[in-house]
Amino acid sequence: MPFTLEGIARMAGVSRSTVSRVVNDHPSVRAEVREQVWRVIRETGYQPHAAARSLVTRRTRILGVVIPEPITKLFTDPFFPVLLYGITETCNAQHYHLMLSLFHHPAEPDDQYRRIVGNGHLDGVIVASAHMDDPLPPRLLHDDIPFVVVGRYPDERVHSIDIDNVGGSCLAVEHLIRLGHTEIAAISGPLTMTSGADRLLGYRQTLAAHDIALNPDLIIEGDYTEDSGYAATKRLLMTSATAIFAASDIMAIGALKALHEAGKQAPRDMALVGFDDVPLASSVQPALTTVHQPIRRLGSAVADLLMGILANPPAPGAAAHKSALPTHLVVRQSCGAAG
Repeated sequence: MPFTLEGIARMAGVSRSTVSRVVNDHPSVRAEVREQVWRVIRETGYQPHAAARSLVTRRTRILGVVIPEPITKLFTDPFFPVLLYGITETCNAQHYHLMLSLFHHPAEPDDQYRRIVGNGHLDGVIVASAHMDDPLPPRLLHDDIPFVVVGRYPDERVHSIDIDNVGGSCLAVEHLIRLGHTEIAAISGPLTMTSGADRLLGYRQTLAAHDIALNPDLIIEGDYTEDSGYAATKRLLMTSATAIFAASDIMAIGALKALHEAGKQAPRDMALVGFDDVPLASSVQPALTTVHQPIRRLGSAVADLLMGILANPPAPGAAAHKSALPTHLVVRQSCGAAG
């Protein structure tokens, strides 16, 4: 027989209203009474009714995860499944549910926005990819909806957690320079994304630090897809480049395909370094030297940050949280080890 609120109250020796205040996190209940009620709830397996609970707390314990990318990215870019894994395991541990939405510059952005947040079912939102021209963060900010952005976001009012993209690309290019390369090409990510711009910035800074002249012919903008890495490498094979820094592993895999078709090999004919350290990076031939970014940890961190904001809302005017997780270089066969 399922337990009721009244039954929990009798077993805990308190009133029904006290049990209600406990399950709805009301601050007026003494710590020892709160613990007694929760002990009975755990022992009986009682599940507070979510709908009734939300009427009191105005919380649904549902978070939105918005990926402002085409749906194909979700299935072709390993970054997003690993990121979602980190978000999901952290939310599950805190009994939050997730609603996933793809929001890629739709023809009717207002309708899409209303479908995502207009029904009031979401406690907060994780924006899982940072485009500088993305219309979603300004809307969420204007409507005072709690949210966190994955990646650097230039508005100082927006909470965000990033990867050290500049530092990571510096590690990649430094490694190629130590191997003796000076004609180093870059296949950047989309420059409308902060990660694309920052990884290219690290490339530029490292060349400048070593007094290596920047050759614009060796910089090609990609879009984090295998096809863009393939097309860029076909063009770079007609230049003086002896090494390529690809700003994502998926683009680097496209580069390997182009090299193979041209009868060339990495690292013999072209050294190659990627970025991300997705699972596929270690299984391609040759295995990719790459910059490891902690994608699963990033997902967990943004979920923790959002749930923390919901539990303890920042004071008006308080500085937004801005942080970046560290990266490190993983040396494999695609460019060899520096001496």
